Amino acid sequence: KGILLKSGEELEADVIVTATGLNLKVLGGLDLTVDGRHVDFPQTMSYKGMMYSDVPNFASAFGYTNASWTLKCDLTCEYVCRLINHMDDKGMKQATPRLRDGSVEEEPWLDFASGYVQRSVDKFPKQGSKKPWKLYQNYALDIMAMK
Repeated sequence: KGILLKSGEELEADVIVTATGLNLKVLGGLDLTVDGRHVDFPQTMSYKGMMYSDVPNFASAFGYTNASWTLKCDLTCEYVCRLINHMDDKGMKQATPRLRDGSVEEEPWLDFASGYVQRSVDKFPKQGSKKPWKLYQNYALDIMAMK
């Protein structure tokens, strides 16, 4: 038949696709620990959109919401490879982004109006009000920021 509305009106339909909504999870629900302590991602700030404040030796790739996903993932991978090579060259064992600038204000990580994002935005890291903590969702700006 179709769909019966609260008003009593019935809408005819050949096919009905039900959807309960997508609920995003940070890194697919990964439970990350540092020195035995659980990393609470909403309490972290995203560094260049790939690393997280006070989380050593960890990066993830998250693409653009307004352009090809792989553009940002590509930049992230290139940056992380350069970082690892630099660490090897200098004999470093750890890279940990630290937010020391008290003037950086917290902002939601994703500025995207879709319901599935808005339902989950409080579970994600924050972004900052200025670089390198600010996410611009702009390929040209990211090319410069990731040099």
